[in-house]
Amino acid sequence: MKFDRLHALYHQPLFDLISQSRTIYLEHWHGEDVQRCSLLSIKTGGCSEDCAYCAQSAHYATGLEREELLSIERVVDLARRARAQGATRFCMGAAWRGVRDGTEKFERVLGIVREVSRLGMEVCVTLGEIGRAEACKLKTAGVTAYNHNIDTSPEFYPEIVSTHTFQDRLNTIAAVQESGMSVCSGGIIGMGESIKDRLRMIEILSELDPQPQSVPINCLMPQHGTPLENQAPVDIFELVRLIAVARIALPKARVRLAAGRTRISREGQALCFFAGANSIFFGDKLLTAKNPEVDVDLALLRELGLKIERTTVPAVDTALLAAAKHGEGR
Repeated sequence: MKFDRLHALYHQPLFDLISQSRTIYLEHWHGEDVQRCSLLSIKTGGCSEDCAYCAQSAHYATGLEREELLSIERVVDLARRARAQGATRFCMGAAWRGVRDGTEKFERVLGIVREVSRLGMEVCVTLGEIGRAEACKLKTAGVTAYNHNIDTSPEFYPEIVSTHTFQDRLNTIAAVQESGMSVCSGGIIGMGESIKDRLRMIEILSELDPQPQSVPINCLMPQHGTPLENQAPVDIFELVRLIAVARIALPKARVRLAAGRTRISREGQALCFFAGANSIFFGDKLLTAKNPEVDVDLALLRELGLKIERTTVPAVDTALLAAAKHGEGR
């Protein structure tokens, strides 16, 4: 969808905008279903990139303790627990510039993916830059979706990152599309960008062919020690407007209300769901940023009459499901 059309949509009266986005949402989705995704950092800190929003960058003194790649056993255990709590999508992130075929760390990741993919959930990974060979092997191992956010507009991108280019992001997305994996790509708002930058981001995402199947909209969570640590919270109506525009421009995508929900009121989240968001991340943190507690999310979804999307769970884990239901092993 072209920028001029997005601009006109965004700047119309709020109720007109969200009425339009709600109509389009209901044409393509069951209005009451919300997917819950779990996000796990399988390798934390020490990243060579200088993304200004990220506590995991080695360029900044954030106090984050560096951790090596988790074991297969640890990741699978956490994936089972996430599924028992209602996750239908398990996302794994590693703080690397990228991975290359033939390296030891890539082989270890493939082993993790193979085991997690047997649990009956969608498997998403975000490992930085990859090419055709890596994308094909990840798909064969069981990855259903690859996350690679474009973050913002190409014009604003050099203001937040200098160690790679916007085109580098698009190249990885192209490799993912060629492999047959679905693309998860969105951005972050609240970094000092303009409304125009946000709409340009949506324009680029909407013109990918095919469009991303998942579009996370993150509100910046300022991290101590990063260049953006003093950024103010995003205005809730600006977020709702962007969610609505994203829903109209990307009607078949899961629009994910991602990072920053601890700074959004229950009423604000309700407006986002009405405007077209139909997925959230749950758990106590998203990589390194805080996230609402699971019980808080469940209470909000129940109060709004929204349903958690279900997945088929193999019988082997019924004992774990029972334990999770009664609050054991948390």
